[in-house]
Amino acid sequence: MSVIYVLLTISVTVAIFFFIAFIISVRSGQYDDSYTPSVRMLFEDELVKNEGSSKKKGSEINPTK
Repeated sequence: MSVIYVLLTISVTVAIFFFIAFIISVRSGQYDDSYTPSVRMLFEDELVKNEGSSKKKGSEINPTK
């Protein structure tokens, strides 16, 4: 039974360590994405064109809509 208490204590300690590491990395800006918005504006027109063409194809395939 004492082994369960030891393992529980170790697992909670490791979980707290990883949680603190996660909080520190979020506060330091590790997960800030500064690259995707600059690339997204380059491909935005292609996404709009593809969405428009798929709507046209859908109406041609099933004219009862």
